[in-house]
Amino acid sequence: MSAASRPVRLCHLYPGHLNIYADRGNIAVFQRRLEWRGLALEAVEIGLGDPIPGDCHLYYLGGGQDRDQMLVAEDLAQKADPLRKAADGGAVVLGVCGGYQLLGHRYAAAGGQPMPGIGLLDLETTAGKSRLIGDVVMDVTLNGHTRTVVGYENHAGRTHLGGGCTPLGRLRRGRGNNGADGCEGAVAGRTVGTYLHGPLLPKNPWLADTLLGWALDHAGFSVELAPLDDDLEQAAHAVAQTRAGQKR
Repeated sequence: MSAASRPVRLCHLYPGHLNIYADRGNIAVFQRRLEWRGLALEAVEIGLGDPIPGDCHLYYLGGGQDRDQMLVAEDLAQKADPLRKAADGGAVVLGVCGGYQLLGHRYAAAGGQPMPGIGLLDLETTAGKSRLIGDVVMDVTLNGHTRTVVGYENHAGRTHLGGGCTPLGRLRRGRGNNGADGCEGAVAGRTVGTYLHGPLLPKNPWLADTLLGWALDHAGFSVELAPLDDDLEQAAHAVAQTRAGQKR
């Protein structure tokens, strides 16, 4: 069966609780960048109490308030085995902000019990006394290619990586994982976590296509993603760099 006749399956986890940073914008980017190439995206939304399908090619976990994140953390910890197995089998997982934290081992929020993570990324997060807020510019290397990625961060978490994952990016501007080590996000296999939102993917088409390429590969399709006219996306990227004081 060809890629054109079979959709890429995306599992959007907890969109009713983790969707405060324009996370649906990232889903829309995945969908449109496939459609513009004659391909299709089939999205399924999974909420509290719903089983997680193990046959998706791409999984997305967004950001939310601490109270919503706690509800999600407890639910996800009880039913994450299909997600872990899918990731181990080559599925793509993208976690943004709160979703990034829950991909680690645990998140100790301010004044509350630690939230359990699911351990797809070897990291732990604790809440700091202040928030890390502002524009971010970083260099990201994936598939042997290095590109500039831009975005916006607004989080109290201080995330520290273990040896089982590597930073997603090296900062040119911004505070990143913890405001101290010059790194942002994390990668292990095809699992990616980042604090960048706003949403992330409209301003970073290279990153979107890298993730889609992985998802297509996991779906068993040997598809070369044709170049798109990304003038508008690149203009938004350039504006974000300029705003951060990092002109190209």
